[in-house]
Amino acid sequence: MKAQPIVIGVGHCCQDYICTVESYPPEDGSTHILSIDDSQGGGAVATAMAAASRLGMKARMLCHLGDDSAGDSIMRGLQDFGVDTTLITRVSGGRSSTSYVMVNPANGSRTKFPYRDNLPLLSFSEKECEAIKQADVLHLDGTRYENALKAAQVARAAGTLVSLDGCSRQADNQLNRKLAGLADILIMNATYPYRVSERTDRQQALCYMASLGSPRVVMMTEGGNGVYSLQDGKVVHYPAFSVTAADTTGAGDVFHGAFLTRYLETGDCGESIRFAQAASALKCLKPGGRSGIPDRGRLEEFLRTH
Repeated sequence: MKAQPIVIGVGHCCQDYICTVESYPPEDGSTHILSIDDSQGGGAVATAMAAASRLGMKARMLCHLGDDSAGDSIMRGLQDFGVDTTLITRVSGGRSSTSYVMVNPANGSRTKFPYRDNLPLLSFSEKECEAIKQADVLHLDGTRYENALKAAQVARAAGTLVSLDGCSRQADNQLNRKLAGLADILIMNATYPYRVSERTDRQQALCYMASLGSPRVVMMTEGGNGVYSLQDGKVVHYPAFSVTAADTTGAGDVFHGAFLTRYLETGDCGESIRFAQAASALKCLKPGGRSGIPDRGRLEEFLRTH
């Protein structure tokens, strides 16, 4: 393993507009926006790369962006976190992804209204494939399935670990299973394993997901209910840290970046889960997906005292 592990991300990259509202209204209703924060980028993989970079990894982002103002903001946001953006291609006349996030301050919940770009698929040039081959781990979210599948295939052929954020699902479940089966590190949200496995029991769903390939790590995250990790055929529960959340936007994405950071350092799944849970909890103390991402010192201090 390199002195500074390298993670490369292929997946969703967007600009967030975080709107804190008085309360979330019913359909055809109304509420007041109390504040708007348009200073933070978003996207599952992009935010994971920001977290990994802040916590000590060399993080790179491979994607297309439009040459619009949102694309400019996304680039600046990644660079502010030290993410390598040299593999990002700006598409002339393209419109970058944006997301409007409505945050209810009463409980920190967020309701998202994303616009997904229609930019061209990645070409996987020799330079891009070489970057994947040189990385320690490739992190995917599956939002552009063709990009994710091709990247995973390149990584597997090169012996680069594949990490999949199981959050974005295709209508054809066979496609979901094919991509999940390529993952060495499979971390899913609370609905993905049930939908993809077509099981209703947690352990059966996780065991099914593990059977799709030969993963080293299989788990599902359930927010404040903690993490359920499949270890030696049994489900192990890791309770979440208790914090008063200002905003849960990006909490899962930060979990992924932090988990990869610690897992590549130690190879210890349980330790890496607690490390990632702490990073996610600290993120939730501030609004937006990235403003609360802790540095290494703050995270380690939190772990010492909780």
